[in-house]
Formats: sequence, C-alpha cells, structure tokens
Amino acid sequence: MATYLYRLGRTAYRRWPYFIAAWLVALVAVGGVAASISKPMVDSFSIPGIPSEQAQDLQQELFPNAGDAFDQATATVVVAAPEGQRLSDPANAAKVEDLIARLRDVPQMPAADSPAGAQLVSPVTAAEGQRQQLVAAAQEQGQPVDQAEANAAALSPLSADGRIGTMTWSFDVDSVTDVEPGTQDAVLAALDTARDAGLTAEVNGAGMQSFAPPGGTSELIGIAIAALVLVLTFGSLVAAGLPIVTALIGVGIGSLLVVGATAFWELGTMTPTLATMLGLAVGIDYALFILSRYRSELRHTDDRAEAAARALGTAGSAVVFAGLTVIIALSALSLVRIPFLTTMGLAAAATVLVAVLIALTLTPAILGMLKGKAFAGRVRRETSDEGETVGNGVRWSRLVGRAPALVAAVAVVVLGALAVPMKDLHLALPSDSTAPSETTQRKAADLMTEAFGPGRQGPLVLVVDARKVSDPAERSAAYGEVVAWAAGQGDVANAQVVGTNEAGTGAQVLITPRSGPDDEATLTLLEDLRGSSAEIEANTGTTVGVTGLTAIQTDVSEKLQGALLPYLAVVVGLAFLLLMVVFRSVLVPLTATLGFLLSVLATLGTTILVFQEGVGGLFEPAPLMSFMPILVIGIVFGLAMDYQVFLVTRMREAFVHGDTAREAVVDGFRHGARVVAAAAAIMISVFAAFMLQDEPLIQSIGFALAAAVFFDAVIVRMTLIPALMYLMGDKAWWLPRWVDRILPDVDVEGEKLGRPGRPAASDLGGEHELETAGSRHA
Repeated sequence: MATYLYRLGRTAYRRWPYFIAAWLVALVAVGGVAASISKPMVDSFSIPGIPSEQAQDLQQELFPNAGDAFDQATATVVVAAPEGQRLSDPANAAKVEDLIARLRDVPQMPAADSPAGAQLVSPVTAAEGQRQQLVAAAQEQGQPVDQAEANAAALSPLSADGRIGTMTWSFDVDSVTDVEPGTQDAVLAALDTARDAGLTAEVNGAGMQSFAPPGGTSELIGIAIAALVLVLTFGSLVAAGLPIVTALIGVGIGSLLVVGATAFWELGTMTPTLATMLGLAVGIDYALFILSRYRSELRHTDDRAEAAARALGTAGSAVVFAGLTVIIALSALSLVRIPFLTTMGLAAAATVLVAVLIALTLTPAILGMLKGKAFAGRVRRETSDEGETVGNGVRWSRLVGRAPALVAAVAVVVLGALAVPMKDLHLALPSDSTAPSETTQRKAADLMTEAFGPGRQGPLVLVVDARKVSDPAERSAAYGEVVAWAAGQGDVANAQVVGTNEAGTGAQVLITPRSGPDDEATLTLLEDLRGSSAEIEANTGTTVGVTGLTAIQTDVSEKLQGALLPYLAVVVGLAFLLLMVVFRSVLVPLTATLGFLLSVLATLGTTILVFQEGVGGLFEPAPLMSFMPILVIGIVFGLAMDYQVFLVTRMREAFVHGDTAREAVVDGFRHGARVVAAAAAIMISVFAAFMLQDEPLIQSIGFALAAAVFFDAVIVRMTLIPALMYLMGDKAWWLPRWVDRILPDVDVEGEKLGRPGRPAASDLGGEHELETAGSRHA
C-alpha cells in the first residue's frame, strides 16, 4: 500500500491541475444532480417486525384509513384562559372563536365541511357534543350512563375546571413532510394574536415538526477554532488554510450526496448534520496528518514531489486505515437491521469515504500547486520536531515511563468511575414532552399534562381482530370483555372502544394510562398487556395487538438498547482484526480495543450524567435518544482507532528500524504527539460547537463525541497506551509465526520506502528487518 500511495502522491503533486479540476467538477456535478432529484427528509423511527408494527399492520388491514402513526400530519392547539377563568366565559369564548377563524385561513388547512375540518371547533362545544353522543349511545345500548360520562371525560378536549382546552386537526396533505414551513408560520402567527388577546396558546403535533436541517452556525464556529489550532500547529496561514479548504470541499460533496440520496431512501433530518459533523472533523484531521508528514519529509529532501510522495506513502497509509475503521464502524450499523439507523450510518460513511479520497488526492495536488508557498504567511518561527528535540510530547512520554503501572491504573480507575452511570441508562425517542422547555411543543405538552394528566400524551391502541367470531352478538360481547380486561390492568385510567370497522369484525380500544409515555409504569403496562393477551384471546376467540405511537417508540427503544451489546461485540472484533493487520501484533490490538471500550463507556456515562440526570444544570434532564448510544459507539470506534493508528504506527516505524521498545515510544511521541494533540483539539472543537444547536439529539451527540475524543485521545491513547507499551516492552510486537504468514502485508508504516538516509525495508526484506530488530532488542 505504501508503494502505491507513494506513486499516487507523486502523480497528484506533478499533475495537480487535473486533480484539482476533477474535484471541482465533481462538486458542481453532484450539486446539480442532488438539487434536481432530492426529496424532503423524513424522521421515521419505525422498525419492521417489532410487535407494535405488527399490530399496526393488523390495524391497517382492519381499518384501511388508519394510516401510519409516524406519518399523520396532525396538530394540536392547546388554549388556556387566565387563572380563575373558564374558556366558556363570553369574553374568552369570543377570543377562541377568533383564533379558530384565523386558523381556518391558514394554508393547507382541511375544508370546514370535511371530517378533519369539523374537528376544528371550540373545546367547549366539542366536549359537550362528545359527552352527549356517548351518553346517547350508552342509553341506546342499555349500558350504564355513568360509564359513558367517565369515557367522555377521558377523551374530553376540555379540562375538568373548564380553563384549558385542545383543538386537533390533520393538515390537508398526503404526508407529514408536505406541510410547508409557511403553513407552520401562519399557525404560530395565529397563536401570537391569541396570546396578545390574553389567552395562553401553544401548539404541537407531527404536522408542526420542522424537517429543515439545522443551520450552519455550529460548523462556522468549529471551523474558526480549527483554523486557530492549525495556525498554532504550523505557524503558517497558508498551511492552516489547506486542511480547511480540502475538508470543506469534501463535506460539500458528501452532504450533496446525502441530499441526492433522498431520491432513493428515506433519510432523517439529522442525517446531513451527522455527515457534516464527521466529514468536517475527519477531513481536517486527515489533511493535517499528511501535511505534517510532508513538512517533516522536507527536512530530508529538496525534492518537493518526493516529499509529497513519501508523506502519502507513510501518513497516507495511516489515513487509509484510520478512515477505513470509521467507515466499517458506520457501515456495520446496517447489521442491527434498523432502517433509519442503517441509512444514517451509510450516509455518514459515504462522507468519510469522500474525506479520505480528498485527503489522498486533493491534498498533494494543492501542495503541487503551492510548491514553495505551502508554508507561506508565517506568523511564528517554525519549531522542529525532528532529531533529538525534546518537546512536550517527549517530556510527557518520559514522565509516563517513570511509573507506567501507576499511570495505567489511574487512567483505568478514572475511566471506570465515569462509566458507572451506565447502569441508569434510560432510552426514549424524541417527543413533544421531552422537547426543550422554551419550545411551543413542550409548553403545549405541559399544558395538556396539567389539564388531563400525563397519560393523555401516551395512549395505547389495542387492535381487536374478531374475524374468527361469526356471530355479531358474540363479537360485541368479546369487545366488551377485552375492554374490561384492559381496564383491569394496573396504571390504566380509562379503556374504551373508539371505533369498529364497517363489517364489525374489528375494533380499536383506546387505553389511557395514568402515567406519561416515558414513565416506567407505562412501559410496565405495555408489557402486562402483551404478557396476558394470550388468555383474553383464548376466552374471546379474538386476536389482539398493542400499537400507537407510545408502543412503537417503546419497542424501537428496546430494540436499540438490545442491539447495543451485539454491535459493540462486532466493532470490537473488527477493531482487533484490523489492528492485527496494521500493527502485526496481538497485544497492541488487544490494548487498543480495551482502551476503546473504556473510552466509550466513560463517554456514555458522562453523557448520562449531563443530559439524562441534568448534572451541572447545562441541559434539562431527559432520557437519551434511543439511537444515540449505538451511533456514538460506531463513531467513537472509528475515531479511537484513528489516534491509535497515527500515534502507534510511528512507534512501530521506529521499532522496526532499530530503536528499543522504550525509545520507540518516545520517538512515536516526538513525531506524533503534537499532531495528534492538534487533531484531537480540532475534533473536540468541531463536535462541541454542535452543542449550540437547539435540537437536543444533536446537542447530546455533539457533547458525547467531544467527550469521547478527549477521553480517548488524552487519557487512553496518550496516557494509558504508552504506559502499557512501556510495560509490555518488546513483547508488544509479538506475533505468532503462523498468524504472520496468513495476515496480508499492507505496510502501513512505509517500511518499504525506508527512512531517509537508510535503505528501504524492501531492499533488506521486511520480515528480515523486523526479525533482526527484534533480536537486537531482545
């Protein structure tokens, strides 16, 4: 590989106009295609095969117009009269009617004479009409009126004190993504008028969800900090700008590919954000590593094309494997078989692939264009990291070497302590009740909880299939028995039939819990309903299934939580095998993967403390998003291996060229510590900048990735790993001969290129040099 990349670097340097033109044409072409075929992004968190999805399929079979729970373009306006007043008071009633009139003028609203439009009426009118209808039906069927009154109260859009009411409708669109931003703005403007009149008015629902990707403020902040770090690293404005330019081109192409992919797959709104976050971070880092090695090679030759070629043959090889680990980890998300997570991982992996290709081809091409001006624009005197220079990296490595066992123990204890909160992990999908408190969605949810209790926002839908029951009277009795069974479960506030199909062979039973959708009591209720359903099915001859948004979200969260350990096992196994190929060692990959486990567990534990428990008061306590941990595991795996490859390959390079094991550790830090520290600082700044977004999921991922880079780069790769390398000595590079024979020789360290002033390893025989080096060290 080193030889091939050496040739690629020389060619790209010499024929730079072709390479630069090719990437610019690619950027324009991908942008044009993406703009012409792209479709809106959709946040769909369903997973085929989970119990709630199966029940929803049954529901749609019995009730063809039921639709998908995730694709209902509904909106719920919650209005409240001032304290001590009622919505039925004449003045407040007039204000509510004015609000309704303004809402009817909003674009994409259903026609007033349609079933959906008929729902947009005053909560006072709707509540009384609903009560009368249920009481009349109960009297007609000879059922207790008091039960009908209780059922009416459970579904009433008006609170018991008459102060708070709800109005729910579905926009006149085919899909939730068809609701235009202008429509949502018009709804909010109508609410502002109601607020000015003295009412409290808020709105939530899927129809008010924004599908526009977050703005670019975070990216700009991350780039600004990265530029500062690069200036301090290279002391040159031109050199500092080069990694940023290449990274931006890579992110541009990667993001446009994601946008274009919406024509073929459903992608979530945070997919481009994740792709941008990763593409920007790794794109800058990969160019940084190659540029740093190029500067190092220039100290040994005046031939800039040769320096670029050698930089790509050495650091470029590490970039390939570092990028490959990120791509493998993200692509491996498809093994979990969760559609939205698969598309998210593949989209991010594609962006990382573009970043690798950009680093390997555009970086040497721009160096060829700049030639002697690559390090122009000096802002400080250049400091050498060659020879026997004693920098901070060397000082730190020697400090660790004085008491490696103690240092390793402290690192493990610190990371282990940070991982303890993992035992309290609570996962959930995004909902209005977990949105930031300043949003209208959260305010509407809080008002509904105040008025109707937390269970109103977490209803369960029991689908009853009675097609095997032939007698209509028996079917009716079966429905009543199912309702009684459901109402008898713990934590149930109300259970009632809310609809039957035309043939009378199916019914929908609405179950209102006493607790909220994210409460453990609601999850227990769901388990109890499913656990005891076999008995009611046998007694009634029906088939029942539990669905609804709460059930689907709960099943998705449990599926994701159950996939954590298998996915972790997959990426750890891949890490071990890949690093055996890279380092041709058993112990080095073992320590690398153990370090990864420690850093990812510490990352998740810290994220739980900050976001789930609210420690520090920076963020409101809320469950972690269901797919955040597994996504962070995949990304952290790739980033962890990045630093392992970049730092330890320099150690192995020194070892195979004759240094002792201890000297190799110091040499690795001499050449790699500064650039790894700069790369980590850049990644931390890019990821941390996304904490400024308004979306809690993006905030938590940005925090988790920034923390992961800190833990892995500082505590694991630059503290724990060198301590373990000191303790292992020459044994760190031990590899059984039979394993050595079957592993491919990829030459990540550029052994075949040799060191300046020394013959290439290929001239001596790579295996011979390693063996003789090992014998000398022994």
